[in-house]
Amino acid sequence: MPEGPTTDQLLDLVRTTLGDDLLLGVYLHGSAVLGGLRPHSDVDVLVVARKSLTTRQRRRLLDELLVLSGRDGRRYVELTVVVRSEVRPWRYPPVCDFLYGDWLRGDYERGTVPEPEPMPDLAPLLTMTLLGDTPLYGPPPAEVLDPVPYDDLVRAITAGVPELMADLAHDTRNVLLTLARIRTTLATGAVRSKDAAADWVLARLPEEHRPVLARARAIYLGEAEEGWDDLRDRVGPCAEYLARAVQSPYSSPSPQP
Repeated sequence: MPEGPTTDQLLDLVRTTLGDDLLLGVYLHGSAVLGGLRPHSDVDVLVVARKSLTTRQRRRLLDELLVLSGRDGRRYVELTVVVRSEVRPWRYPPVCDFLYGDWLRGDYERGTVPEPEPMPDLAPLLTMTLLGDTPLYGPPPAEVLDPVPYDDLVRAITAGVPELMADLAHDTRNVLLTLARIRTTLATGAVRSKDAAADWVLARLPEEHRPVLARARAIYLGEAEEGWDDLRDRVGPCAEYLARAVQSPYSSPSPQP
């Protein structure tokens, strides 16, 4: 299983870059707090700041994360910075002040530096942060973040489905598991880990689509190698079935076990 970077390394980077006067809280979210890190899990960190980062702070965070994230067998890092006044009181769409994720590495290496922009995906991210309640620095997240209304959570997770589907060919496993997580959240009102969401969907999925989602789950858990050649003709129909399901109207969650 991949090693770090450790949360101590990431916290040290954030504290030395922002300074304690600017920093309100640093929180783990994602797989680390929704069932434990899996072989392909990123280390997901949310930073809550008092004000927007300077250009120098953005550049330092970016340069250090390009070295730390995914290099020499280490896990990938997704690091998000929000300014408290942009997310509390809550409004939609929320603004992300800084985002590092390795799917954007090519842009970063060509000179792009993350800037503030509206980001609907913050809705599920903040929801997971509040549910996980895992501060690395600062008070519990509920003291600095407002809960996300369910209707805004639904808007956020369904809005990105077309963009998600566009990534199917080169990010097959993650797209399928993300669709399964969205489907589970819409149907149950709960945010689950990717493998737990896949379990829930597999129990309700038409038989012809089960091998595809089961493969994505197995790869995520380290039980199978990344490979789709034998299922290539079935990946698209499975993803399209899940996408249609999550884009159907939902009036309210219907919790199911």
